Order: sequence, then structure tokens, then C-alpha cells
Amino acid sequence: MIKDVESEYNLFENLEMNQEVLLNTMREASKKIAPVWPLENFVAVNPFLGFTSKKFSNVAQELAMAGAVQMTLPASFYLDKLNAGEIIERDIEQALSKRGESISTEKFIKILKKKNESKEVTKTIATVADLATEVTKKDWERFLIGRVSQWAASYFDKGQAIWVASDQKQDLFYSWKTEAQIDRTPELIGLKGFRKLVKSLPDDPIKATKVALDILGVSPEQASLYFHRLLLKVGGWAAYAARLDWDSELYGGKDGKVIEFLALLICWEACLLESLNEEEIYIKWDDAKGTFSLLNNQPELNQHLAHNLILQEAFDLAAQRKIIEKFELAVPSKSQKSEQAKAQAIFCIDVRSEVFRRNLELVDHEIETLGFAGFFAFPIKYVPIGHNEGEAQCPVLLKTGPTILEELSDPKAYQRALSGRLQNRQVQQVWKSFKSGAVTCFSFVSPMGLSYLPKIFTDSFGLTRPVPHPDQEGLSKKDFKNRTISLGRNHHLGETTGIPLDQQIQMAKNALKAMSLTDDFGRFVLIVGHGSTTVNNPHATGYDCGACGGHSGEANARVAAAVLNNRVVRTALQSENIFIPVNTIFLACLHDTTTDEVRIFNEYDVPNDRIEELQSLQKSLASAGHAARTERSLRMKSSSSSGIEKMIITRSKDWSQTRPEWGLAGCSAFVVAPRERTKGMDMEGKSFLHSYEWEKDSGFSVLELIMTAPMVVTSWINLQYYGSTVDNKTFGSGNKTLHNVTAGLGVLEGYSGDLRVGLPIQAVHDGEKYQHQPEKLNVIIEAPIEAINSILKKHKAVRDLVDNGWIYLMVMNDGGKISHKYAGDLTWESIAQVAA
Repeated sequence: MIKDVESEYNLFENLEMNQEVLLNTMREASKKIAPVWPLENFVAVNPFLGFTSKKFSNVAQELAMAGAVQMTLPASFYLDKLNAGEIIERDIEQALSKRGESISTEKFIKILKKKNESKEVTKTIATVADLATEVTKKDWERFLIGRVSQWAASYFDKGQAIWVASDQKQDLFYSWKTEAQIDRTPELIGLKGFRKLVKSLPDDPIKATKVALDILGVSPEQASLYFHRLLLKVGGWAAYAARLDWDSELYGGKDGKVIEFLALLICWEACLLESLNEEEIYIKWDDAKGTFSLLNNQPELNQHLAHNLILQEAFDLAAQRKIIEKFELAVPSKSQKSEQAKAQAIFCIDVRSEVFRRNLELVDHEIETLGFAGFFAFPIKYVPIGHNEGEAQCPVLLKTGPTILEELSDPKAYQRALSGRLQNRQVQQVWKSFKSGAVTCFSFVSPMGLSYLPKIFTDSFGLTRPVPHPDQEGLSKKDFKNRTISLGRNHHLGETTGIPLDQQIQMAKNALKAMSLTDDFGRFVLIVGHGSTTVNNPHATGYDCGACGGHSGEANARVAAAVLNNRVVRTALQSENIFIPVNTIFLACLHDTTTDEVRIFNEYDVPNDRIEELQSLQKSLASAGHAARTERSLRMKSSSSSGIEKMIITRSKDWSQTRPEWGLAGCSAFVVAPRERTKGMDMEGKSFLHSYEWEKDSGFSVLELIMTAPMVVTSWINLQYYGSTVDNKTFGSGNKTLHNVTAGLGVLEGYSGDLRVGLPIQAVHDGEKYQHQPEKLNVIIEAPIEAINSILKKHKAVRDLVDNGWIYLMVMNDGGKISHKYAGDLTWESIAQVAA
């Protein structure tokens, strides 16, 4: 009897250990899926987020094996660059040397030119759905993705659907299992007993996965690559589940959504295998399982990819060579300030700001510009008039700070604005219900269609906007202009809002020190957030400020200006040796990146005796906008005969325009240095420019902040564009003209399929050539190497980015020239030494 109890105990202990191994393997696969944010705040994300602890080249081989994922463009792209002289043989020679290849450059190029790329097949592990499709000649993979996507759209729906089929209060796996037990579609298409098989599975996702793996004959120890392959098949919805896990962990919760999603995919595979019950599929599946651990034994299975990685390295080296030459030829010098500047304009570091900043300095030499992350160190939650919930106006890496309310100082105007927005929303909801109702939707077009003709006509010719400007919705022009923000303490739906005075002082101090702006203040200091104006564009928020959580930077600029104009705050800052002159006025502004117009919001803070100064400033902003539009029009290649100004403005409200602006396409450099180092240099709208003076940075705390936040965020942006360029099928969202919004949170390409992530092909390609080249980010910092190394030692995640080849790091000397390049493992090589 004692023996039996002991045997049962050992069995239970083994079961627990097996479940723990399985859970760890599932979690490991889940962490390889980068999160994707919904369309309402579509921020850039590094699609390789779960891999930065590994070498770029090794990850390329792993992703190719796991899902035929491409991490380079075809060899023909790089050979064309070689023929055009953009890549030189020395770049390829250096790349071969870094990879430890003994082959000569000449021989390597000859091999590539002879190779017929169309015959190259990427070796990828197979799933049951792949093999079932091959054997039965029915596209089971597409069917599986379609059924899972339809369920996921219902389960994750954010209010788009009138009828939601899934119970969103249930756990993810249980919700799928409940619906799969009553969904007859699989059986109607030929999967016998599918519902019965699903019903027989345990309700617990881990136990169900164990049962499914037993059916599949796969052990948890060998399943890591297989799990990753399954997640990549439905990578869009897996990415959205990863975003829910991200938010949960950011605020102290647990992960689990992706693990549950993976569990249902494994169960789908097992039930598919059992339902089809074909001997040939079983035989092929037994062979396929032998490849699951192949990557560990043969790290370079795809030889053509190994060649392409060398070419990509050469392409990156060519880009570095050009940017080093650009700084070498420039003649930057620190300006001698003899009197107070007319104005200082602090722009977001966004690459689109570089074009405007350069043109603003050209049209008015009395204006200085600075660069800083567009939330301006004010991580707020902003609640517009008429809204119950606010949105986080800060990078997704950070927790949100205090809640700020949009206000109107006139109580009557506030009530009018509140009523307008609430009424507008109610009308929209009723209209949506009418159009989508069970009866009315079928008869909607006939009686109502003709009434849309005048609006369609005026929208098509750019005379009207297809939809109101989101900020102005429900507000009169007068009320929109007179909006303010509330910094005082009050309560909003049980939530304390506003910023206490001591916190205002601390935030002001942190912001100014991080901007390296602690003295020599101008008469005006412009806090310039940015946003984009487009219509009929599901990814519109992706053109807004990523540092503001995918929203415009208006709210942050308003809060920053209000705090820094506060006389009490200014007085308190004097104890920190920050003396802001009495005549300095902070102005909250917004740069529209589509039209290159800059709007000032708090003109009422400017006294009457300085109106002429304000008007002069506005004239300079208008002139810079015109110059920036002219420059950007060359890239737009518009055939418009109606003039540049009209063409640019028209694009912002054209519902048929697939490329209203180029966004951050081309982003490839991040310069952390005083503006004097880049002033007068044409960075071509491809560089993030962050103002920083290391001499003012005691203890290098600001540098640490820059390297762990803005530098990481800019790498996310660069790698999102990189991924959407080299493999738009996996990391992008395909053809913009085929997009359909689903669940109110993402797009499908067409009527079915997986949720698409990343950027549409129109965001990186103009129809003839790539507008975003696959260049990894070059970070250039003016600071002592010892300080940079100290920060890299302290932050492993940041060190992984540079050690493993995800971004490149260089330093600038006190003469404004790039002097050293990071060589890995906290070592640096001299640029002069490399050139020799």
C-alpha cells in the first residue's frame, strides 16, 4: 500500500515537472513575438524585440527556419547598389572580414552574379497544416488561419462589431474552445468529428497542450522551434495578445495571453491531424518532426541567406562611410552668444522635424532649434473635453504619470463644448447602429446612397474633409482655439487629476536638464509637439508622435508650457541654478508633419506690447513651412500643376491618397550632440537629432536616460521600417488599398486572413523604388567613451543592441568629427585605423 502511494506521488511529481517544462518552452516561444498596438495608438515596435539577446545573423537563420522570414532584401538589390557605386568593393571586403570569411571579394561577387536566386528555396520546418495542404491539395493552412482570425476578431473586438460572438469575459483559451465546439464549419469542409475532438480536450490550456502534443507525438523539449512556427503563422493576433501581456507586465501583472493563444494553435494542429486521419500525412509528419532541432545542429542551413547577410553588412558599412564623410566635410563650430536669442524652438527628435528645423534656421538666423523626445519629459494621461477615459501621452516603455483634463476657462463655453462632443458621439453611434442593423443594413444604400453624392464630389476634389479633424470634432472654431489644460487638483470620475506643485517643479527641472537648456533662454521658447493630418488612413496614428503613445504632441506641449510659465515653478527652479528670465515666454505649438504648418496655442500668454515680436515669429514659422513643403515635394514626385502648396495641403485631406506623407521612411541616424554639430548640414530628413551637452551632465545621468529611452525607441522605429521593407508579408501590412479594419484595432489585407502588423508597402516604396532603405540605425554620440561604456555595462538590454548588430554606435570628438566606432564587447576602433 505504501508502495502504491509512493508510486502515485512520483507520477504526480513527474506530471508537475513536465507541465513546468512545457510552460517554460511555451513562454520562451511567446517572448519571441513582439507586441503590436491597436490603430488608435499605433506606435512603432521593433519586430525583433524578443531576439536582441542574439546575433542579428543567427536570428536571421532562425526566423528563416521557423517561418521563411526574410531579414534582408534579395541579393539583386545589393548588387544593383554595387553597380551604382553606393556600395564599393571595400565595403564587401570589410563585411567578409567581420564574418571571418577567407574568400576574396572578387570571387564572392562572381558567385553572387552567377547564382539564380529564383531557384533558392528557404528551408523551413513544416506544420501539420502545411503537410495536410500538400497531401490533400486543400489549403488547410489558409482555412486554419481564417477560422482562428475570425474568432480572435470577435474575442478582442473593441466596439466595432454590433454582435460579438465570443464571450470576452472568459479566458482566451476557454473562449476559443467553447466556440470551436459549436462551430460546424470545419466539419462541413471535411474535418470529421472536429468538434468532438475539441470537446475532449481539457479546459486548462497547459493540460490541453500536453494532450495535443501527445497526439502529435512531440515532446516539450523539442517543440521550441515548432511553437515559434505556429505563432508566426498567425503572427498578427499573437502580436496583439503579446501587447496585452506587455501592458499587464508593465503595471505589475502577469503574462499568459500569448501562451493561451499558442495552446489553441497546438490544439488546432492536433485536431486537424486526427480529423483527417490520413496515413500519408502521418508519415510526412513523422519526417517533419525530425527537423525541429535541426537549427541547433546546423546554424546556417540557408546558404543564400548567409550570402545576403554579408551584402547587408556591406550596405550598412557603406551607409556609415557616407555619414562619417558628411561629418568630416562639415565645419561646425560652437556659436558665441552675445545677446538673448529671439526664440528657441524645441522640436521632437522625429526625423521629419529635421527638415523643418533646418529651414527655420535658414529663414531666421535669430532662432535656435533643439531636439528632445516629443513628450517633453511630461508623461501624462490626457482626457479631452467630453471623454471619460484618457490616453497615455508617453512612450510605451514608461508608465503614465498624472491625469490632465482639457478645459475651457468660460463655464458656458465648456458646457457648450461638452454638449457638442457628447451629442456628436451619440449621433455617430445611432448612425452606426442604423447602417449596421440586422434589417436596415440591407436597405441602407438605396434610399441613402444618393444623398452622399455631393459630399463624395467635394471630398474627391479636396474641397472638404471626408471626416472632421479629430481634435475639433464637436467643437466650434472659437471653442477649439480657446481650449486650455487644467494643472490644478480636482476629481474626474473618481480619479484625481492635475499635477501637484512639487511635482511640477521636479518635472520642469528634469525636462530642462534633459534638454541641456538650463541657461541662455530666448525671449520665446517654443515647445513644438507634432501630429499628422490624414483621412481614410487606418494607420494615421502611426504618423503621430510615437513618444506620445501614438497621439499628437499637443497635450504634452500645452502642459510643458503651462508648467514652465508658472512663476512659482520658475522661482523654485532658481535653487537648482536654473534662472529663467522674466521676459521668457514658453509657447505651446504643434507641427503638422503632413502640411508643415506650425500652430501656436497659447498666444494669450503673450502681452500686448510683444504682439509684434509674436507676429515676426509666426512669419518665420510660415516661411520655414513653405521651404519645408518645397523640399518635401521633390520626394513626393507629384504631377500636380496647381502648385506645391496646394498639392501638399490637398494630400492631407484626400481620402484616396495612399501616401499623404512619407512619415519616418528613411530614418537611419540618431545624433546625440549640441545642435552646433549638425547646424547647416543637410541630414535629408533621415536623422533623429537629440540636443545634448555632456559637459553639463553631472554623473552622466542624462546620457544614461537618452541611451536607455530615446535611443531604444529610435531603434524600434528604425527596425519597424527595416522589417516592413525586407519582409512586408511578415512584418508589414501589405497593400494599403486592400485594408479592412477589423475589431476596431487592426487591419486585414482583404476580407480574411491574419491581423496585419507593421507598415503598408506604400509607406516604404513609391512604386518604383524603396523610399526606406534597409539601413540599421547609426547612433552618433558626443560624450566620453568611458561614460558610454559605463552605461552599456549597467544596461544589458542596451548593450545587446550594439553587441549583437541591431544598431551601430559611434562617438564624436570635440571637433565635431566621428572618431571611433563600437567594435563589440566594450571595445572601440578608431575611424582613422579602419580607413587605413
